[in-house]
Order: sequence, then C-alpha cells, then structure tokens
Amino acid sequence: MNLYQSLGYLVLGSRLRRLSEAFLAEINKAYQNAGIDFDASWFPVFYLLSKHDALSIKELSEQIEVSHPAASQLITNLKKRNLVTSDTCSDDGRRQLVTLTESGRELLVQIMPVWDAISEAMTQLVEGDETAQQLLPAVTALEKTFRQTKLADNIVEKLNTNLKPAGND
Repeated sequence: MNLYQSLGYLVLGSRLRRLSEAFLAEINKAYQNAGIDFDASWFPVFYLLSKHDALSIKELSEQIEVSHPAASQLITNLKKRNLVTSDTCSDDGRRQLVTLTESGRELLVQIMPVWDAISEAMTQLVEGDETAQQLLPAVTALEKTFRQTKLADNIVEKLNTNLKPAGND
C-alpha cells in the first residue's frame, strides 16, 4: 500500500487530481498521435456545441458545472484559436451566444471518431475488473453526496465536538 492509499480520505482530492491528470495526459497523447490539434480540456464545449447550434456562456458554464469566469476564459482561449465565435443574442443584448467557427466544425469532424475510440478503449480497460466497473457509479454517487452535504460545515462540527472540554455537558 502506497502513501496515498494509506491516507484514505485525507488525500482523496489529490488522488482524484492525479488520476484526472494522468487520464487527460493519455487522452491528449491520443489526439496528438492521431495528428489532431485538440486539448481534452476543450471537450465539454465541443461536445455541447456538437449537440446545440449555439449556447450562451451562462448555459455552457451551468452544463459543464464550472464558474461563469472559468467558462469565459475557456471560450476566450477557443476564440483565440479561431475555433468558436460569440455574438450578441438578438433578443437579449447581455447574452453572448457561442458557436463553432468553420475551423471548429472541421475539428469536430476529426475528433468525433476519437471520442468513440476513447469510449471503446475505456470500456475494454475496465470490463475485466468488477471494482473498476464501479468507478463511474461511485463518482456519480459521491458527486450527489457532495451536492447534498456541506462537508466543511460537517468537519467544523466534528472539530467542535472533539474539542469540547470533558465534563461540560
């Protein structure tokens, strides 16, 4: 058992980050090996825009569950690469509607087969291990639990309970 495994929940975030970084590095390597200039961090925007002609930055941020500034920053990066464009919404001048540019649509055509290959490869990777097959349902359950619970408040409550002087009931 390595250090991370022995520390359990104390390093859950670090372990998830390490796993995510390793996974995304492999995905980016797959795009690179296929000769496609695409970064895995762009996936949520490209996926959503493959399903919708246009979305506002607010809609994108809500659907990919990141802050509005984080979504704006991602869109700005994609604009600099001429992969998306944004225009003021005709019925609400405060909203910016994001769409794929022609270059973005061409890139989408190139990356969609990679998405299928990723799904197939990951399914094959976990199919021989019952525990690994539970990863996605477990992550979903943990996400749901985090949305329903204020972990920081729970930790403070535990601290306060554990720090009470003995005999002060």
